[in-house]
Amino acid sequence: MPRRTPATSSVRSSRLHSSHSPQSPRHFAVVGAGVAGIACARTLLQAGHQVTVFEKSNQVGGRTATHDSPFGSFDAGAQYFTIRDERFALALDTAPNVFRPWSANAIRVLDATGHVASASQPPGEAHWVATPGMSALADAWAEPLRQGGHLHTNAHVVAIERDPVKPQHWQVRAQSPDGAQQVVAGFDAVLLAQPADPARSLLTQSGIQTPLVAEIAGVITAPCWTMMLAFPQSVRPGLTTLGPQWNAARSTHHRIAWLARESSKPQRGIVERWTVQASPAWSHEHLNDDSSRVQAKLLKAFAEVTGIHAQPGYVEMRRWRHAQTTQPLGRSHLLDSHMGIGACGDWCLGHRLEDAFLSGLELALAVDFSVNFQQQIATGMLESMKAIPPGA
Repeated sequence: MPRRTPATSSVRSSRLHSSHSPQSPRHFAVVGAGVAGIACARTLLQAGHQVTVFEKSNQVGGRTATHDSPFGSFDAGAQYFTIRDERFALALDTAPNVFRPWSANAIRVLDATGHVASASQPPGEAHWVATPGMSALADAWAEPLRQGGHLHTNAHVVAIERDPVKPQHWQVRAQSPDGAQQVVAGFDAVLLAQPADPARSLLTQSGIQTPLVAEIAGVITAPCWTMMLAFPQSVRPGLTTLGPQWNAARSTHHRIAWLARESSKPQRGIVERWTVQASPAWSHEHLNDDSSRVQAKLLKAFAEVTGIHAQPGYVEMRRWRHAQTTQPLGRSHLLDSHMGIGACGDWCLGHRLEDAFLSGLELALAVDFSVNFQQQIATGMLESMKAIPPGA
C-alpha cells in the first residue's frame, strides 16, 4: 500500500488536568461510533483505559454506511478513501482484508450538460474502498469494542450531566428507540464524536458552559440528498454497462455533485447500480421536500448527465442532514481540559474519511498522555490494534 508522510498537525497540546498518570485507568464516554469515535475509543482502550461508546444507530460507521438491496449494495455515504497520512496507513494495515483499490482513479469532472471536462484526481493517488461495502472497515475496527462490551448501539445520548455521587465526574443519559432511558455514571470525561451541529446542540441542551460551544459554531456543514439506482435489465448477454464508460464523476450540474457506478467497485456484484449525490446547495434548498419529489428531480438530472434514460428497477433515497464540511474547524480536535469535555470528527479537519480517523486519534492522544507517551501510542497502538483481546 502506498504511504505518505503525515501532514503538519495543528493539534493542541492541552491535556486533562488530573492526578492520574498514563498508567492509571480512567473511564471515558465516547458519543458516536463513526470512524472518529471508533479511532478515539480504540486508542484509549489500547492505552489501558476503560471506554464506553454510545451510538444512536443500530450499526457503527456513521457516513460509511452501506445500503443493501435485492440487486446489490450501495455506499450511501462515503464513496471511497485516499491515504495521505502514515498513521492512517498503519491503522489500515490492521484490517488488510477489508479494502481494495478501486479502478475509478481517473474521476471525471463533468460540465453542466454531462460532457467530460477533465480528470480530477492528483497524479498517482489511489482510491480505495472497503469490501464488500464501505461499512466493513468501521465494522472491523469496532469488533474489539463490541466483543469487549464497550459498544452500546441504539443508545441516543440526550443529556450529559454531573454525576450526583461523584460531582467531579460525568454521567450520560441515553435513550433507546422505544423511549426507555438509561443513565451511565462515573465518567472522567465525555468525548463527542458526532457531526458538529448535533455535538453543539447536545452541549447546549445539557447546559454545559464550555468554550467548545462557540468554537463548534464556526463549523459549517452541508446536507446531501442521496439517490441509489439499480438497473437489473442491463444484466444480459452483450450488455455489460449502461450509459457512459467512466465509473465516477464530479458534476457541475446544479442538482448533482457526484455520481458513481457501484457495480464497478470490487466485490460489489454485476448488476448495474449507481449512487447519485445531490449538490450541497440544491440539497439545502430541498432539504425538507418530500423524498418522492426529490427523487423525480434527481432522476431527470441523472438522465441528463449520464444519458441513461432507462427506468431503474430499484430506487432508494436517503437524506444526510450533516454530510460534507464546507468550513472546517481548522485543527484536529477540541478539548476543554477543565471541564473534561472533548469533541472530534471529520469536520475538524475537512470531510475525508482519513480526517475523521486522525481527529479521533489525536483527541484520544491529547486527553491524558505526555508527548513521549503520545508518540509511543501513536505508532504502537496502530500497529497492534488487531491484537486487542476481544474481552479487553
